Order: sequence, then structure tokens, then C-alpha cells
Amino acid sequence: MKRNSIITAMFLSAALLLNSIVTLAGGPATKEVSVEGIKVIIKQTPKEVISVRMFIKGGNANIPEDKQGLENFAFSLAAEGGSKMRNKDVFSTECEKIGAEVSGYSSYDFGTMNLNCIKAFWDESWSLFAEAVTSPAFDAKEFENMKGTLIAGAKQGESNPDQHLANIAMESVFKGRSYSKIPEGTAASLEKLTLKDLQDHYAKAMVKSRVFIVVVGNVNPDDVIAKIKASFGKLPLGTPSPVEPRVQITKPGVYIEDRDIATNYLMGIMTAPGMGSPEGVPMRIGMNILYDRFFVELRTKRSLSYAPAASYNANRISNPYNSIYISTLDPKQSIEVMTEEINKIKKEGFTEKELLDKKLSFLTRYYMGQETSSAQSQTLGMNELGGTWKNADTFTEDVNKTTLKDVNTVFTKYTGAIRWTYLGKKDAVKEEDFKQTWKGNVLQSPY
Repeated sequence: MKRNSIITAMFLSAALLLNSIVTLAGGPATKEVSVEGIKVIIKQTPKEVISVRMFIKGGNANIPEDKQGLENFAFSLAAEGGSKMRNKDVFSTECEKIGAEVSGYSSYDFGTMNLNCIKAFWDESWSLFAEAVTSPAFDAKEFENMKGTLIAGAKQGESNPDQHLANIAMESVFKGRSYSKIPEGTAASLEKLTLKDLQDHYAKAMVKSRVFIVVVGNVNPDDVIAKIKASFGKLPLGTPSPVEPRVQITKPGVYIEDRDIATNYLMGIMTAPGMGSPEGVPMRIGMNILYDRFFVELRTKRSLSYAPAASYNANRISNPYNSIYISTLDPKQSIEVMTEEINKIKKEGFTEKELLDKKLSFLTRYYMGQETSSAQSQTLGMNELGGTWKNADTFTEDVNKTTLKDVNTVFTKYTGAIRWTYLGKKDAVKEEDFKQTWKGNVLQSPY
């Protein structure tokens, strides 16, 4: 088979895959309703696995600096620690009998209380989920058990170079803002939390002004509405979560932390457009192509790293950002190659071939990742947080209509200042090694 025929076959196969998934997952089957003042997004699919996510807005913005990890701890304990009607063991056993999974967590911009179950036990599973959300046990023994586990996890995160790099990068770039806090908490902050802290925060967070609900699966919308009305209709209105002004990274800089480790770790953070903005999709495509270029330049050609990376962080809502990353034995050369590649793109732009190839692979990977009800409910919720859930249904169209000019323009616009974070041997780098962003042929001052 000739090369052109192979390419044509690949495009047709991918198109059929995407069309089948879109037909199952999107379009008119998704609807939005208001139930007792709570926004509800319902997506009907043939899938027998049903996913329910109650999103709680705010995340880190809801907690003070000295109580990092509070919301994540509260939501996790509420979901996993049993209810006032059934202790943890009984509650877990009831869930296992019918294959229901109830979970909770919180991150930078939001938290969720989640249910995954099969349609055959939809009514029983919903009852357990509603029980966990509205009547969590907050048992003292389970609190202490989970506290110990979370503290151990926090200590492990501090010793893990990748996790520690991400934490200090966020603290450095977003100092004094909600993103500087660690959603899972630090060992010190978790140690000070009390059971009353969790109870008080949970009551404050679980209010109509902060929540919306996404349901995906083979469900009857009228039944979903009735269940939500009966279970959550009496939640208090409460007060909306705080909204911080956006941080714009306009000046490059570097934070260096000395650590005697075999491999050095670097992360660069740049401002990015919001996921729901017209620039969101072109930015994601541009960073995906940059990822491919980094792989070729840093791994394949120079063997500087096993896993260099570049990404647009779609899960960051209030302060969206792009990030570049590498772990390497030669940080100086790695920085040079990464910044030179970015500057080359800003000077010459991406190519039509890169954009065409990326659209195909980008959409294929995206929709293959949307095969489960849980993934679809997460995507709908993230799009709602970023502007409107309807962007999830127009994603294919938005990708296909993106032009080379769109990608080149947005890439140049949002890669103007890199805030670097370095974790490794201090004597392996100098501050001047962290090349700042170029404007024409003039190297800009870092501060």
C-alpha cells in the first residue's frame, strides 16, 4: 500500500472512532437543569456504569495558609469514614456488595464528592452516596487513622524529588496566593488539624452557592432530578467561595533549592489562557507540539533526559499556566536547549504538517480518554468550572477549526516569561544559566 493510501486509511479510521465516541457521549443527550437552586448537568449515554460528581468550588482558596490540606482531608473522611447511620466497616461492606465506589478529594480550584456504580444498583448506590454527603460520621477514630496516613503521605511527598519540585515551584511562582498551598497538606499543617476543624469546614463548604452536580450514564433525567431534590434540596445556600485575582507572570526568574541528589530537576512555569477562552485549545495544541519537539531534541538527539515534558495544565482554573519540565544530569545544557527551542518556535512558528499531525493524534488520545462515564463527568465538570460545560461538546469542532496562525500567535503571546524552579546540586548551575525570554535579539532582565 502506498504511503498516501496508508495515511488516508489512518485518517478514516480515526474519524470513525471519534464519530462513534462523540455519538455515544455528547450532543443533545447532555442537558442542564436547576434543582432547588443547584445546577445539575446530566449526560445520557448507553453505559451501564453511572458516574456522579458533586463539584465544590474553591479548593485551596477556601482554606487558610496554616490549615493546608483541610478541605481534602474533610472530603476524604466524609466519603470514606462511614456515615452517622453506618460506621466505616458497615458502609464499606454495603458498597462492596453492589460495586459502588464513593470517594472525595480537593485540589487547587475545586473539590468533589463522587459516586461510581452500575445501573442495576443505581437506587441503592445513590442512597449510600447521599448518606455520605449529607450525614458523614466524622468518627474520631477514623479521623486519627486517616490523619496518620495523610501525614505519612505528605512526608513521602517531601522526599520525592518530582513532587517536591512541583510544590516548591507553585510556592515560588504563586507566593501568597492559594496556589502556593499544597492541597494534600504538609506534615506540619496536617498535624495541627482537629476533627472540629474538618466538621466546621465541611459544613461551610457543602452549600448550594458552591456546588454543582454532574451525572453521566444510562439514567432517566426525571429520576436524577427527583433524587437530587430529595437528597440535597435542603442544603443551605451559604456563601460563595472566594475568587482571587489572576496572577500574570510577566517577569522571568529562578528559584534554586540545593539538594544533593543524583539527578537534577527543573520546572518552568508560564502564564496561559483560560481553558474556556478562545485561546485555550490553540494553547493546548501548541504545548503538545512543544512536548514532541522536546522529546526529539532533549531525549532522542542529545540523551539529556528520559522524560522531558511540556504541557498546558487544563485542571488549573483561576490561574491557568503552561509548564516545561526535565530531570537531567546536565541542567545547564538542558536549559539552553529548552529555551532555544521555544525561541526558535517564536521566531519561525510551527509548521502546517506539525499542526495537521497533532490534530489527529490529539483528538484520538482525547476521545480514547473519554471512554468511561467517570472520565466524561470529570471533563464536563472541568469545562463548567472553566466557563461552561458546553465547551466539552464543541471540543472536536474547536480543535478542527484551529489554524496555524492561531497556534503560533497564542504560543508567542504566552511564552514571554518563564519562572524557573531548580532542585538539585547548586554548584551544577548559575543563575545566569537560566536564560530568560528573548524579545528580538535582546535578552530581557529577569527582574
